[in-house]
Amino acid sequence: MLGTGIAAAGSGLLAACGSPGPHPRTAGHDGMDSNAMGAPARAGAPAEDAPAEYISPHGPEVAATEQRRGPGPVRTFRLTATATTLDIGARKVASWAYEDQVPGREIRVTAGDTIALTLANNLPQPTTLHWHGIRLRNDMDGVPGVTQRPVKTGAAFDYRFTAFYPGTYWVHPHSGAQLDRGLYAPLIVEDPQEPLKYDKEWVVVLDDWLDGVGGRTPDTELERLNGGKGGKGGHSMGSMGDGGDRAAKGAAKGTAAGAAKRAAARPLSRPAAPKKAAPAAPMESELLGGHAGNVTYPYYLVNGRSPESPQVFRAKRGDRIRIRLINAGGDTAFRVALGGHRMTVTHTDGYPVVPAKTDALLLGMGERYDVLVTVKDGIFPLAVLAEGKGRSAMAVLRTRGKSPVKFPRPKELDGELLTADRLKAAEDVRLTPKEPDRIIRMRLTGSMRRFDWAINGRPYDPTQRYPVRAGERVRISFINGTDMWHPMHLHGHTFGLPDGGPRKDTTILRPHHKVNVDLDADNPGLWMVHCHNVYHSESGMMTILGYQK
Repeated sequence: MLGTGIAAAGSGLLAACGSPGPHPRTAGHDGMDSNAMGAPARAGAPAEDAPAEYISPHGPEVAATEQRRGPGPVRTFRLTATATTLDIGARKVASWAYEDQVPGREIRVTAGDTIALTLANNLPQPTTLHWHGIRLRNDMDGVPGVTQRPVKTGAAFDYRFTAFYPGTYWVHPHSGAQLDRGLYAPLIVEDPQEPLKYDKEWVVVLDDWLDGVGGRTPDTELERLNGGKGGKGGHSMGSMGDGGDRAAKGAAKGTAAGAAKRAAARPLSRPAAPKKAAPAAPMESELLGGHAGNVTYPYYLVNGRSPESPQVFRAKRGDRIRIRLINAGGDTAFRVALGGHRMTVTHTDGYPVVPAKTDALLLGMGERYDVLVTVKDGIFPLAVLAEGKGRSAMAVLRTRGKSPVKFPRPKELDGELLTADRLKAAEDVRLTPKEPDRIIRMRLTGSMRRFDWAINGRPYDPTQRYPVRAGERVRISFINGTDMWHPMHLHGHTFGLPDGGPRKDTTILRPHHKVNVDLDADNPGLWMVHCHNVYHSESGMMTILGYQK
């Protein structure tokens, strides 16, 4: 079937000047020095207790902002994180998931609702739940060591906040490399005044998969990449004061015990100690500016299914379908196309854009796109190419029949490809042009050989803050000084790409390019900024934006 076959053609669809994420007018090598305006402040206090000049995630300013949003009808949910066996189509794998399924059960509410969700942790490690893309109250953001204490094994945590902004979002842990297991689920916030007209809606979650295959786990992969140094993220197991430190040590002990058990189960011919290794060649993409990733995955999934046993979507000819695309991968950008159809992009990262037609889309890790398609009669592949990795996944659209079909590579994968820098924000969500009150330069540093990823040369330290003040227009100048692409994600806010570009929370930076993003500082607290390649973030490419009092 589709499998590896659709990856045969080359991926050189964009010249360097048309890089995804960075706008052509800001791309280049300028500003590569690490002396930054808005340099990080450091504090000696425990991570959860913001020093006196910073607003605490649990401070009155955060509560007051939530109160202004107002409580809405309460929607109650429960997620249980547990070790389980998952059927991914090609095989069954031992992994971790929510409610024994991948993706986890969809969370769907209406804008203005209050989400009350209990996370129960049955995992052998502490965990949390991060609400990716949601502009929520800071103490519910789910970052251990920053906004909450980690949820220990056997414990539970109640998340409660108003989901004020409609859009396509998702949830996942923010603890170590847990994201690269089966711990993720879509979160859909419906618009009570939805302007789009469509007959059906599909939520499509894309993922790269290695957990439980050949003895591999995200933890062993991280050890392999960084030579056994472990996570540099500091919040890997959620250090947060004395209690958090004890939890972290316990979790680390559990991880070591698990590693020893896995080592005992390995064939004697396989060395148990982690080896630092460069990614296997070829993993190259002209579209991404060179190296496509650090990790070779045995499987790529659409809604938890490999291409050997794909999900089938059924519709009638002429149906208008809204497809919500979410990249939940750990190390893979995906190129997506629906065979025989063109797509109309209506939203990215939850916010509306001026509608734009395209054959294909590129999604970095953490990005989301909503598209509309009008269904033709027949059987078509929703083709998902692991960009630069020579493999693919798929789902199937059918208007008739049940028999299996082998698909050639859809020509749309090699047709017009739309990237975020070519989109414009819808007028009602476009940032009002304004000179920034503060400029923060974040130079992305590190290399694949040393796996020493950082921001401005500083690996993540939970006591480090880049200061902002409420009410400011803040410009973050992301400068990629590395030979690798990075999807950069900001918690608790959206930013605007240059020249009326789309509102987003995650943007792709190609190697040796930069992009300026503007945001309004309207959500007080301590907020993470990090690369959404989980192996880069856990090796140090993270920092914190902190609101000063």
